[in-house]
Amino acid sequence: MKKSIAIIAAAVLAMGALTACGSQAEETTAAATEAATTAEAAETEAAEETEAETEAAAEELSGAVATDGSTSMESVIGILGESFMQLHPDVTFTYNPTGSGSGITAVQEGRCDIGLSSRALKDEEAASGLKGETVALDGIAIIVNNENPVADLSLEQIAQIYTGEITNWSEVGGNDEEIVLIGREAGSGTRDGFESITGTEDLCQYRQELTSTGDVITTVSQNPAAIGYASLASVSDDTKTLTVDGVEPTEDTVRDGSYKIQRPFVLVTKDGEALSAQAQAFYDYAMSSDVADLIAQAGAVAIH
Repeated sequence: MKKSIAIIAAAVLAMGALTACGSQAEETTAAATEAATTAEAAETEAAEETEAETEAAAEELSGAVATDGSTSMESVIGILGESFMQLHPDVTFTYNPTGSGSGITAVQEGRCDIGLSSRALKDEEAASGLKGETVALDGIAIIVNNENPVADLSLEQIAQIYTGEITNWSEVGGNDEEIVLIGREAGSGTRDGFESITGTEDLCQYRQELTSTGDVITTVSQNPAAIGYASLASVSDDTKTLTVDGVEPTEDTVRDGSYKIQRPFVLVTKDGEALSAQAQAFYDYAMSSDVADLIAQAGAVAIH
């Protein structure tokens, strides 16, 4: 009898222990679930607060951002400016297409927030207190009239054409007619880039020196004997783009350097002088990796 009572007592104690363990496990599971729920709620709240702060910052940003300079950068700066204004509805963004040299001067004289140059700053410009940072790369396309049978030129032939050593299209496999040389005005970033790469500074025998990329494209499209150069970001089916030494100007060939006639697109500011809040916000936006797709849409090559 005593043995039976002992067995029953042991069983009761074991059941009590199991009940206690089960209760403790349930409490632990409940605590873990509650902790996970709390952490998830905290993360959600933090994300909402960050989003709210970003939206608040966008709403608070207002005023104007003025840019001035390179006509070759029109497509790039246009798409960046439009996107920036969508993010910041109270900011007005303006672009004055005057050419790289004029844009650099505008920054020096305080007539714009950010200058636009389709060439690197010269030593004397940098020494005068200006700072330039590359926002994208651009190929300088060699263009001819759509009726021209020539499809490829070497870098050497291009130099010989522009310096007057080659004067007839028949010398490079084209029609028997005199080559008409079209280029940009002095101070143009496109001209500076083209001449420095081809080694033709101060040697080009231009028939016409035009003040914008658009004018060069239009003129070449209307003259079967013409040749010109223009920003790859601006060319269209209105003209024929030549390969150079067998290499087509594309995003990939510009980025890897195999297409030789290329130059930087540069944002120019005064070194050591703070921009306005809205101008700095645009500058940071343009230099970020967030706009790579936009730059590609504009026909240039993003570097971030």
